[in-house]
Amino acid sequence: MTRVRKGSARHQAKKRVLKSVKGHRGSVGRTYRLAKEATVRAAVNARVGRKLRKRDFRGLWIIRLSAACRARGIRYSQFIAGCKKANIELNRKMLSEIAISDPKGFDVIVDAVKAKIA
Repeated sequence: MTRVRKGSARHQAKKRVLKSVKGHRGSVGRTYRLAKEATVRAAVNARVGRKLRKRDFRGLWIIRLSAACRARGIRYSQFIAGCKKANIELNRKMLSEIAISDPKGFDVIVDAVKAKIA
């Protein structure tokens, strides 16, 4: 059997890696070995960033809900506890959207929660 050299396959693989680090500064954008490492680091950081984005959005929804609740004379923690007692199964994202876009609807929810708390 003849010996097969991976000329074109290896060249394509290197081109793919160098294309993925296009725009990086210094020799990372030009050197294959550094480009490989940068690609791995970029993938790790991208995954971390996806997890952080979820955390940041949840914090934003809680801040919005807290402000909306405070304006209606109830604390955020009391509001969430009351939602559980009143079987309001809306998540924080939906509750904060309702508080922003439909204040009257949010008032109805707050009244239902206050009735269950008291």
